[in-house]
Amino acid sequence: MSNSPLATGTITTRRRPIDSVEYVEENGNGKVNIGQHHHHRRITSSVNSLMRPGRYLSRWIFGALMLLMISTMFVKIILIHLFLRVNATMTSHHDFLQLPPHVMHAQNSEIWAKLGSDKFYKCIDRSSIKTRGKSMSNGYILVHANGGLNQMRSGISDMVAVAKLMNASLVLPMLDHKSFWTDPSEFKDIFDWQHFRKSLEDDIEVLESLPPSVANVKPFLKAPVSWSKASYYNRDILKILKRHKVIEFTHTDSRLANNGIPDSIQKLRCHAMYEAIRFTEKIEQLGTKLVNRLKENGEPYIALHLRYEKDMLAFTGCNHNLTQKEAEELRKLRYKTKHWKEKRINGTEKRVLGLCPMTPREAAIFLESMEYPSNTKICIVAGDIFGQNGLKALQERYPNVYYHSNLATEQELKPFMQRHNQLAALDYILALHADVFLYTYDGNMAKAVRGHRLFQGFWKTINPDKQNFVRLMDGMDNKKLSWKEFATQVRGLHVNRTGAPNARVVGHSPKLEENFYANPFPGCICLKPKHEKSR
Repeated sequence: MSNSPLATGTITTRRRPIDSVEYVEENGNGKVNIGQHHHHRRITSSVNSLMRPGRYLSRWIFGALMLLMISTMFVKIILIHLFLRVNATMTSHHDFLQLPPHVMHAQNSEIWAKLGSDKFYKCIDRSSIKTRGKSMSNGYILVHANGGLNQMRSGISDMVAVAKLMNASLVLPMLDHKSFWTDPSEFKDIFDWQHFRKSLEDDIEVLESLPPSVANVKPFLKAPVSWSKASYYNRDILKILKRHKVIEFTHTDSRLANNGIPDSIQKLRCHAMYEAIRFTEKIEQLGTKLVNRLKENGEPYIALHLRYEKDMLAFTGCNHNLTQKEAEELRKLRYKTKHWKEKRINGTEKRVLGLCPMTPREAAIFLESMEYPSNTKICIVAGDIFGQNGLKALQERYPNVYYHSNLATEQELKPFMQRHNQLAALDYILALHADVFLYTYDGNMAKAVRGHRLFQGFWKTINPDKQNFVRLMDGMDNKKLSWKEFATQVRGLHVNRTGAPNARVVGHSPKLEENFYANPFPGCICLKPKHEKSR
């Protein structure tokens, strides 16, 4: 009989030494337990079977896919959580980790959209007939430009137009050194005077000083009548000029009407304001640097003209959100300033009428209701904010707040220290080139920047409806409106208040109508012929 195992019907299995080790466990008493090794072996055998291709191939694929899907989702959730936590702490524009600009602000691209229209164009070219001829000048005009930077700029532009109306020579204007800021800067310190003279040579003669022939002539002092028509200058004032040869205007603010002025003179006003009156090279260069720093990585920014400044609050009598001591300080300043005619003012009534500058809190809530995200860069183009709380309410919602003072280095700002009109020129450049300009009080800077941005192509400029905004704000503060109701109504109010083309509104009185330099359409902005025919 054969000794073969097959022949005897029994099969003996050789156990690898490692198998004995794999299935031997030690119990809690330190004794080896081998009684369960057959059960473990069956489980391992089943898993190995599933892991092998063959009859279990479909189960293997399904199991692998499920495992991959679950692990991927788990890793993704962890990464998103970590990313958001880290990015939430990055508030400075120098941070190494930021959401890319197209992600940060693409959530609502409409809030940054430019409103420029291809239906309009700048139309300030004067015809050759209207340019300066060879005729002798009728005399010389000296002017004292009064007010702050932008009031002086608009006044000087009007004086250019007046010189044209009278065929007179204009001596470089003298600037105001007695206003609130008492800035000693002269015309040449702020403006490129050679560019000013060259740009206007086809319209008027600009001189550095009176020529020797009239240097000893005593000028005839005159404060022109406010909001005057062209006939006042080329008839009444021209007679005085021809008689005295030199006339000195003591004021330049609002001395020419907004409307009813010859078309060629309106175009000259815009040419002077937006092209001839250019800042000095050192101001323009630094201003451009600051704009580029704000726009690094292609990120947009808002220029916020937050006129919550001591002089403005004292002048308007507005004291909302201030302490009693601060309000009294403003009242004393108002009574002390002689040329401010209005002394007794009810600040609460003025605020309800929408005649007060927005507070920092109101500006922050306005921006939030207009759906600007909290990581938006905001550049304050104004002076120091008054009050013990300062910008706290704004920075709580919008931490990325900048001034020219923290955008520029100390060395860069050194030439401009104590030269408030030159610093205001830097702010003007920052406001002009912002992606969005929001002004909270319709003063001279707001008018000048708004008009310039319209002239450049209807760049987005938000003109807040403060009377209705204050009403809604008080309603929300008094629990009469939810945030959703409040924000929806605020957005609805401002659908048509973001700088789109709208013809200048003519009023019953020059003081109550829209300012020419705040909206130079019509006059300096025209419809293209093909669109004009289709109207």
